[in-house]
Amino acid sequence: MSVAPTTNDNEQVASDAFQQLGSATDELEGYKNPHALRIARIADEVAKRFQLAAQDRRSLRVAALLHDLGEAAMEREYIQRSGTLSDDERLDLARHPVIGEQESARAGTDRAASLLVRWHHEWWNGAGYPDCLRGEEIPLAARILRVVDSYAALTDARPFREALSEVEARRHLIEWAGIEFDPHVVRIFLSLGGIPELNSFAQTQDLFSTEVKGDWDLFSSFMK
Repeated sequence: MSVAPTTNDNEQVASDAFQQLGSATDELEGYKNPHALRIARIADEVAKRFQLAAQDRRSLRVAALLHDLGEAAMEREYIQRSGTLSDDERLDLARHPVIGEQESARAGTDRAASLLVRWHHEWWNGAGYPDCLRGEEIPLAARILRVVDSYAALTDARPFREALSEVEARRHLIEWAGIEFDPHVVRIFLSLGGIPELNSFAQTQDLFSTEVKGDWDLFSSFMK
């Protein structure tokens, strides 16, 4: 006699499928290391600090895995090309969160996760896309995803640039806090420690340079 699958069984099957979609998108974007899964793990740690409910955390993890599914669906040559994008290509690429929302819904995500995919490029100051949301109009989980996605992308090599060091990526978050990123989310992110996924894939990191010391002074000031 066959046994009906449990809710946990169904969730595991869905999770495995979402991870496979995320990995396929990573490959399309030219990441040599897991990107979507890395974001999901870091984002969940940030969500814990904000005491997000279990279901909200699950939606965030799913959205992290599928955040660039729209790029995979678009199948554009320029996504894998080294070099800068033309203005037309940038406008075209800006459609990917909306397409990603649609594709993630087709893949079986809940509505919350699909909306997080749609809003993962919204900026704190309202200059993001596709809906130009600003401040707390942007759901907290989407603001977390914006910060973590940026950090993970910066600290991994892309076809058009080398990976930045952890220090350089953290400096970027601080410099754009209040513009692109929610300052409170940046502050919580910078407080994380002991998470392997935070390690940069940069080939060299000079932790003893004067520049780095100045950056750590900046971090310490921001955290006060």
